[in-house]
Amino acid sequence: MQRALIDRGFDLAYNLDYGEAMSTLKQAVTSDPNDPAAYRALATAIWLHIVFLRGSVTVDDYLGSVSKTDVRMKPPPPELADAFHDNVDRALRLAEARVRQNPRDADSYYQEGTAVGLIASYAATIDGRILQGFRNARRAFDVQERVMALDTRRKDAGLIVGTYRYIVSTLSMPMRWMAYAAGFGGGRELGLAMIEAAASEPSDARTSAKFALVLIHNREKQYDRALQTIRELQDLYPRNRLLWLEGGATAIRARRYADAEASLGRGMGMLAADRRPRMFGELSIWKYKLGAARLGQGRTAEADRSLREALKETELKDWVRGRIHTELGKLADLARNRSEARTHYRAARQFAEQHNDPIGRKEAERWLQEPYGPGK
Repeated sequence: MQRALIDRGFDLAYNLDYGEAMSTLKQAVTSDPNDPAAYRALATAIWLHIVFLRGSVTVDDYLGSVSKTDVRMKPPPPELADAFHDNVDRALRLAEARVRQNPRDADSYYQEGTAVGLIASYAATIDGRILQGFRNARRAFDVQERVMALDTRRKDAGLIVGTYRYIVSTLSMPMRWMAYAAGFGGGRELGLAMIEAAASEPSDARTSAKFALVLIHNREKQYDRALQTIRELQDLYPRNRLLWLEGGATAIRARRYADAEASLGRGMGMLAADRRPRMFGELSIWKYKLGAARLGQGRTAEADRSLREALKETELKDWVRGRIHTELGKLADLARNRSEARTHYRAARQFAEQHNDPIGRKEAERWLQEPYGPGK
C-alpha cells in the first residue's frame, strides 16, 4: 500500500499532474507517518511543481556553467515553500533518527542523504543560494558514499555521488581544487557511469537519473544518447508533453531539423488539447523552438512567423527573448540585411548578459563577428 502510493505519486508528478501527485503522496504520509520516504516524495513533488510554475524545467535552463555566487530569484509561492520545508525537514529528522537507532543500516543513510540532497537542490534552484546548496551537497555526497560502502548493491545512491562527481569535473581548475579541498570527489567518466547505473535499475531514483542523463548527454553533445533516453521517458510518462519539447530541442542541437519539427509538432498538438496548467512562458518556448527548426530547414518565411509569434507572447522568459533575437538576426543575415541582423544580435547579447545566459551570449557574439549563412 505505502510503496504503491509513493510510486503512484511519482508517476503523476513526472506526468505533470502535480495536484494529483501531491494529494496521493499526502495519503502515503498519512498511511505511515514514520516513513521518511513518503515525506521526501511529497517534498520532491512540491519542488517539481515550483520549478514548473517558474518555467525552469527545460534542459536549456541548466546547460550553462555552474554559478559561483548566489543568484537573486523571485520567491516561490509561500504555501508551496512552507509545505516543501515542512515535509523535507520531517523526512530528514525521521531518517536521522533511524541512523541513530541502527548506524549500520544502508537504507537509513540513503533516506538521510536523499533528503539532504533535495534540500541542496531546492536551495540552488529555487532560492538561488548557491553556497548553502554547496554545503548540503557535500553532506549528501558523504552520506551516499556511506550507503554504497555499507551495501554495494545500492546503485540508487550513486545518483547523488555521480552527479556531484560529474559537476566537479566540469568546473574550472581553481573551483575544482576548492571542491576537492571541501571533500568532493571528481571524475567525469566515473560520475557518468554511476548515474547510468542508477538509471538502469528499478528505484525511486531511476527517473531522476534518466533526466540527469538527458542533460549530461546534451552537455557532452552526445545527442543520440540523449534522444534515446528522451524516448524512454516518453514511453514512461506519455502525458508529459514537455518531453516532446526536449526531443525537439535536442534534435535542433544535433542539426536534425526535420526530426525536431516532427517532435515539436506532436508536442504542440498535445499542448493544444491539454487543459492542465502550462509552465510559465511555455508557449513562447514551443514557438521559438519551432522557428529555429524551420530556419534550419531553410523555410525562412515560416521561421520568421513562428519567431515573431513567440516574441509577442505575454509570458516570455528573458533568455528565450534573447535567443529569439539571435534567430531573427540569422534570418536578417540570410536576407542580406546585415544592419538589421546586428541590431538583433546586440539585443540578444544584452538579454543574455543581463539574465545569465552564457550560451546565448556566446552565440550572439559569434554572429556579431561574422554573418550567419547556410551550413554554419
